[in-house]
Amino acid sequence: MAHCSDTLEFIHTAIAQNLTEELAIFDLLTKAEINLTQQEEQEVKQVARVLLKTLKKEKLVLDWKKRRQIRASVEVAIKDSLDRLPQSYSDELYEQKCQEVYQHVYENYSGQGSIYDAGA
Repeated sequence: MAHCSDTLEFIHTAIAQNLTEELAIFDLLTKAEINLTQQEEQEVKQVARVLLKTLKKEKLVLDWKKRRQIRASVEVAIKDSLDRLPQSYSDELYEQKCQEVYQHVYENYSGQGSIYDAGA
């Protein structure tokens, strides 16, 4: 029975961790003076989810910050993902959000995990 409890706790932690990471990126993307419809908010959530999945699966390798080519590929992945933001985002706001998200990823993700892994 203890095994089942441990498994459930692990699942809840993993779910909370993913939601926390997605929420951090979602918050960055919606932090400006921008009015989004509910549909656009859902689109932004999806962009955040896909971006996070792509980065963690393909880009954030060991020592990624030390290699210029990998840092550039992270930046391109962010720009490609954020290019799917709703039309409510002006070109200027898009560029600002690309920089903010890159800075967030650079500061919070190493090749060995993220700050969000600390509670797991």
